[in-house]
Amino acid sequence: MIRMYDLIQKKKDGLALTTAEIDFMVAGFTKGDIPNEQMAAFAMAVYFKGMNSEETAALTMAMANSGDTVDLSPIDGIKVDKHSTGGVGDKTTFVVMAVVASLGVKVAKMSGRGLGHTGGTLDKIEAIPGVRIDFEPAEFLNIVNEVGACLAGQTGELAPADKHLYALRDVTATVDNVSLIAASVMSKKIASGADGIVLDVKTGSGAFMKTFEDSLELAQTMVDIGDNCGRKMAALITDMNVPTGYAIGNTLEVIEAVDVLNGIGPADLRDICVELSANMIHLATGAEIEDCRKQASGQLDNGKAFETFVEIIKAQGGETKYLEDTNLFEKAATQHQVIARSSGYIAHMNAEGCGLASCMLGAGRVTVDDDIDYSAGIMLHAKTGDKVNAGDVLATFHTNNQASLKSAEEVFLAGFEFSPEPTTAPPLIYARITKDRVEKY
Repeated sequence: MIRMYDLIQKKKDGLALTTAEIDFMVAGFTKGDIPNEQMAAFAMAVYFKGMNSEETAALTMAMANSGDTVDLSPIDGIKVDKHSTGGVGDKTTFVVMAVVASLGVKVAKMSGRGLGHTGGTLDKIEAIPGVRIDFEPAEFLNIVNEVGACLAGQTGELAPADKHLYALRDVTATVDNVSLIAASVMSKKIASGADGIVLDVKTGSGAFMKTFEDSLELAQTMVDIGDNCGRKMAALITDMNVPTGYAIGNTLEVIEAVDVLNGIGPADLRDICVELSANMIHLATGAEIEDCRKQASGQLDNGKAFETFVEIIKAQGGETKYLEDTNLFEKAATQHQVIARSSGYIAHMNAEGCGLASCMLGAGRVTVDDDIDYSAGIMLHAKTGDKVNAGDVLATFHTNNQASLKSAEEVFLAGFEFSPEPTTAPPLIYARITKDRVEKY
């Protein structure tokens, strides 16, 4: 007879659990037979003693099978997905899904909401008036078949064991364990049904993983899990010491994504989107990565990606006139310029601080029940490596809550460091990981 008490003791002693033991634990926790106290104790034991690759894979599959799984077989062709571990100004999903779908590769995307300094893709797409993100399964599948992609909210029954376990980890300081993070991410991805998955693993001050080494370990763990579960996998480690693009906040990010789709957006955002798209196309078609990059770039240059994005938003009920003319988006009542207090080259900016400041302005949530102000956020005017003089405008704050301006400005400016000597921005992409190799850029 298996007892949860014995499993906690076993893991506390640093011993590996069997697949049967992990299945028992997850099933019991999902049904409510195993109380929160014991599961929290198990999470703490894992935090200190770790899990091996077999345990991590078993935990992933047990959580993936703890609720509904999505059957994407009615969708024609290979289905690919992209997942980011979360960052600041990360609006790549809009560009990537449009590029990939415009080339005939199907993207059945399920995303989440934002909390804290990182934005949520669902919150961003809902900044487009009229957009729906809740669909019956048949409607979701039909949209993907017809226009190539659909971005929907996750069902409450998708990997419920992970949802409950994450809530416990969040209040017991056991979130930052590679095995638990990897199992959490991949359980939802496996349950979502895609044939191929590209992971965008962020690293740096605005990311969950602050160092390249930790990001690499997480990426390799998730790629191995996906491969063992029969999925085609690739991961990119991308920078989050500097926000992606210049826009931070829901409407502002949608507008910037539309700019990239129209060939006029910031180069760093475009470059990351092309690389992510190329890897998704590669997983779906087997074509050489360089050829896939050329295809992705071509769809941005010829306008096909933008046309596809408009079709996707229309299929999801959105008012596409806002994409055709982004000036129609509602603007915040206050635009406040943040002035540089020092002269020199920007040697460092804290991406997390930028995200927190945007959240304080109303663009994000501190708790899950907080309301979002879609028009709030930050437009950066300078980033790491740029030269500024005291008095130059570093950023423009957009908000409907003037009372938040002073505190948000202090949080924002606290992350900037200046140098009298020229500095360079960190690389956009550090490495690409597949089951066979680590390719450093």
